[in-house]
Amino acid sequence: MPDDAPRSFSLLPGAAHSPVILHVPHAAREIPAGVRAGLALDDPGLERELDHLTDAHTDALAEAAAGLAGVTPWRFVNRLSRLVVDPERFPDDREEMAAVGMGAVYTRTSHGEVLRPAGTDPEPLLARYFRPYARAMTEAVADRLAATGQAVIVDVHSYPALPLPYELHGTGPRPAVCLGTDAFHTPPELLAAAREAFAGCGGTGLDSPFSGAYVPLDFHGRRAEVGALMVEIRRDTYLTWPGGPAGPGPGRLARALAALVDAVHGGAAGPAA
Repeated sequence: MPDDAPRSFSLLPGAAHSPVILHVPHAAREIPAGVRAGLALDDPGLERELDHLTDAHTDALAEAAAGLAGVTPWRFVNRLSRLVVDPERFPDDREEMAAVGMGAVYTRTSHGEVLRPAGTDPEPLLARYFRPYARAMTEAVADRLAATGQAVIVDVHSYPALPLPYELHGTGPRPAVCLGTDAFHTPPELLAAAREAFAGCGGTGLDSPFSGAYVPLDFHGRRAEVGALMVEIRRDTYLTWPGGPAGPGPGRLARALAALVDAVHGGAAGPAA
């Protein structure tokens, strides 16, 4: 494994009997120097792009929720910016965001500007960052399955109040909390528990403006014991846009996320074991 791979992501242990993994893929702003050298933006431009694309404070939100939950969930946290690689994208032509230059390795910014020069080979970044992350997340899910008979991945994201140009489905509703689902991996009980948990956070919506939920490919569409839900929090509910300091919202959101975790631990919201 490359020298900097251990700091690329962290698996933070929870209770041995917890099936829940809070997955935080887009909270970081760090970009290794070697990767920064390959980006076309100047420093101010890069800071603006990080402001727009970073899910600011979602790592702190997951940490707070883990501390509030009756049973501590596990956390898998990306420590590098999604501008290095985006661990939730398909690394091949299955990825629809590749149409706007935002597949696993971004070549365009959120506003369609050049991020990496034409002809950039994504393979070194995929090998160094993407695949180790995917393997580690796969192993974390397999570990929860072995220990508890199930795994529940709760993806913790945020998104802007107004659509950015890169969004392919940005014309629909933008609720305070968007719940992204997967037809195979999101059981009705998990969705219902999330709606109840976040009901006091300004209202929830379903699969708009973002849909789907992250499941490692080894389990996707194959293992119903792996449940998944994406929680997308509209940023104006908890921070100063774009990318500014957190306001009073995170406390309420952390309590809501902890309530969802507790519902899974209570057996009311997990997948079929």
